[in-house]
Order: sequence, then C-alpha cells, then structure tokens
Amino acid sequence: MRAVFTYFTRIFILLFLLVGFQAEAQNVQWISWEDAVQLSQTDAQPKKIFIDVYTDWCGWCKKMDKDTFQNPEVAAYMANNFYMVKLDAEGKEPIEFQGKTFKFVPSGRRGYHEFAAALLQGKMSYPTVVFLDEKLNMLSPVPGYQKAKPFLQIARYFGDDIYKDKDWQAYAGK
Repeated sequence: MRAVFTYFTRIFILLFLLVGFQAEAQNVQWISWEDAVQLSQTDAQPKKIFIDVYTDWCGWCKKMDKDTFQNPEVAAYMANNFYMVKLDAEGKEPIEFQGKTFKFVPSGRRGYHEFAAALLQGKMSYPTVVFLDEKLNMLSPVPGYQKAKPFLQIARYFGDDIYKDKDWQAYAGK
C-alpha cells in the first residue's frame, strides 16, 4: 500500500512541476502578414515588423518557437515592439505586397514561396527571422536558431533603433 501511495505522490509532483513550467511560457500573438501591413499603415504609432520564416518540417524552427519565442522576457519585448508574423516558407496562398503578387513555386520535393525567397534574399535557410522597419523596409534577415538571450540582443538592436547609431559589431562588443 505504501508503495502505491509513493508512486502516486511522485506522479502528482511530476504533473505539478510540468503544469508549473507550462504556466511560465508566454502565448505569443502571431498575426498574418496582411494584418501586420494594415496595422503598420493605420496605427498612430506603428511598430516594426518581425517575421519568423519557417517550415513545418524544420526541427530547429520548432525548438526556437518553444525555447526562444515562448521565453517570457522575449515574448513581452517582442509584443511591445513588433507586429509578429509567422510565414510558412512553403505556404501555398498568394501574398500581395507593393503591387506584386508572390506565389508558391513548385520545385523539387517541396517548393517554396516567392515572398519567403524575397525576404531571405534567395538564401532559403530555416529558421530565419526578418526585421522590417515601420515603413516595411528591410532591416535584416537573421538566419539560424537563436537562444533567448542572444535573440533578445538582436531584437533590441532593431527594436530600440540602436542600428541607426551603431553598427552591429560596436553594439555586440565584437
């Protein structure tokens, strides 16, 4: 009887810890590209746009979603400073931007979306995040998985307009 009680106590503690860790994760509010463009044109104080270019099969993309974007400090900073967009690099729906229609291009086993290719400057690597200013001008694509702390340093570089006065090397202390 005591062994059964100990077993259930351990399971209860494990479940309690798992629920506790989940409670710390932030629920990031991703919006569509179209909504981000509309907000940038209609908000009195528009934000910059952040685009997470991903694919469904990308393991590092999923890890970055979980470990980086769900980090409470990252999630709060990004929500306050950016319209956050998720863009499937293999999405099938056309995207209108600056008078051009970007479409899905069947190629190889999967294909790619022309808009993702334009944002990534033809370097189709996942995950890649892209920062745009308030007027939808490209600031920079940043390829590769980023842990929360280095990602936040990059996000602040663009979000706090540090890029206007300092180059990345000076800011990052390199």
